[in-house]
Amino acid sequence: MNAAIADIASEKLVHTGTPVQSSPSRAPRSFTKYGELVVLGYNGHLPSGDKGRRKSKFILHKRQTGNGVKPFRKHIVKNPHSAKAVQDLHQHSVTYTLSRNQAVIVEYKHDGDTDMFQIGRSSETPIDFVVMDTIPGNERLATDNITQSTISRFSCRIVVDRDPPYTARIYAAGFDSGKNIFLGEKAVKWYLGEQIDGLTTNGVFIMKPHGGFNAIASPGVWREISVGGAVYPLRESRSAPLKSNQITEEDNILYDGTLIDLCGATLLWRSAMGLVASPSEHEFENLVETINAGRPQCPVGLMTLVLPSKGTLGAADKQPYVYLKCGHVHGQHEWGQKDDSRTCPLCLMDGPFIKLKMGCELSVYVDSDLPTHCFNPCGHMSSKNTAKYWSQVPVPHGCQGFQTVCPFCATPLLDPPFIKLIFQDNTE
Repeated sequence: MNAAIADIASEKLVHTGTPVQSSPSRAPRSFTKYGELVVLGYNGHLPSGDKGRRKSKFILHKRQTGNGVKPFRKHIVKNPHSAKAVQDLHQHSVTYTLSRNQAVIVEYKHDGDTDMFQIGRSSETPIDFVVMDTIPGNERLATDNITQSTISRFSCRIVVDRDPPYTARIYAAGFDSGKNIFLGEKAVKWYLGEQIDGLTTNGVFIMKPHGGFNAIASPGVWREISVGGAVYPLRESRSAPLKSNQITEEDNILYDGTLIDLCGATLLWRSAMGLVASPSEHEFENLVETINAGRPQCPVGLMTLVLPSKGTLGAADKQPYVYLKCGHVHGQHEWGQKDDSRTCPLCLMDGPFIKLKMGCELSVYVDSDLPTHCFNPCGHMSSKNTAKYWSQVPVPHGCQGFQTVCPFCATPLLDPPFIKLIFQDNTE
């Protein structure tokens, strides 16, 4: 991808978020957009609002000057905390503690050809994108705050080439305020010959979709990324003390649609090039208006329903609802109401009757088709191919589990994971 394409992508996608605040200098951003990171489950904004470096989406722009670093040299020390490289506030270093009286320190030097962006739970200056644990939408009313986070304070770092095609690579762990990364005695690490590397406590996982991020995409295999950027199979559990052999034929490059899991939150990487093919807000509003132009009606109340282009509708009498068992779309009504289910007036099937909500985070869409389907049980609407893709994606859950979730609210999906919406309109 050349610079002109990246600039065009930036112009088309200016609606997708606020400019990156380049830590620590906070210099004005460039108009060249590398891509963006989207936290799954928030549908465009955090429940309490996007504030500062904590938000649902982070846009990576080319910095005024490159702030990347790369490995320079390594040496063995007895007391790493007193080592010059660790104490030097201008020197980036990674310390691998092998025993109580031995550690390997890898010094990093400035790399003006790359830009580095850091992600983690810490609100300290080196972190560009502050990420907290994602609470599924079906639990947010009961749980407001995470009491004990599993996301590392300095989770990972992304290094992007400043020249086209702007290749982005991910590495486990981020540098703290002293420009240091410490892997303690209990961390998984290895020192063989000239190679020194390690894994973080809860791990940084990535998953690259097969066939690209598009209408025919299918989920790939989850892998773990090391501090040095090598690729490994997942451990038996996230904090298991043993690793498998490196997968040398795979790399740590972030391709469009790559998922990044930080043990508490899952991020979607969209490249600037890939986002050009996604619907813009204006294009998406036209798709919604196409359905509304058919004047879908509630078969019971006979009122015209209106699909909202963002979230839910303000006018309660026009808000569409759906029977999840059959897919028939209605307005709010009292017909067929039972203690724990409702009966559809059209097909007489019993099941949940829920409010439809629009999937507004356009970065998770794999195509620009009409939003004719919804996820079960939350009711978030999307295109058929988008619903199909995300219903197949196993998202890490807990220490060693996986589950499929709605990309707009992170609610675990049921069977069937999505349904086709049946409107009573001019196409029926």
